[in-house]
Amino acid sequence: MTAIETRPLPPQALHARYAADGGYVDGYATRVEGTVDLARYVEAFYTTGLFRVERAILRVAIRAPSTDDEARAVAAGTGERFAAWSVEARAPDQLLMCDLYGRTRSWFMVEPATDAGPVQTRLYFGSAVVASAMRKPSFRLLLGFHVLYSKALLRAARRRLRR
Repeated sequence: MTAIETRPLPPQALHARYAADGGYVDGYATRVEGTVDLARYVEAFYTTGLFRVERAILRVAIRAPSTDDEARAVAAGTGERFAAWSVEARAPDQLLMCDLYGRTRSWFMVEPATDAGPVQTRLYFGSAVVASAMRKPSFRLLLGFHVLYSKALLRAARRRLRR
């Protein structure tokens, strides 16, 4: 089984700028066999069973409903909003989503895993928490859970892509 790794951010990571002002930034990666484009990865991520639980919570807690069709539209670049997020930035291999309060970001990136034998794609997932939010104890207290949850989400997306 391919591990979920904590990796240094690539220099072009769209969310890296949030670390410069004292925010929190992370990045995790894993590999999947074959070539996976950004749209396929983001759709897989947002439609996993684990993420559907988060979507259900958001629908009730903050009245932010979402559908798989909306996830597909954001993934394909034809939509700008999904659940509690909107597109902040996009590149051919990356997507940066901003939460509706402007406190957190979710980052996705794909790249060929050239150090492997057979054709593989490296999938990245990371987050950013802006500096002003990091000053709140609640954000700092949740970081341990956040790390575990981020890895679980990436693992779930990888499993979905393998099917």
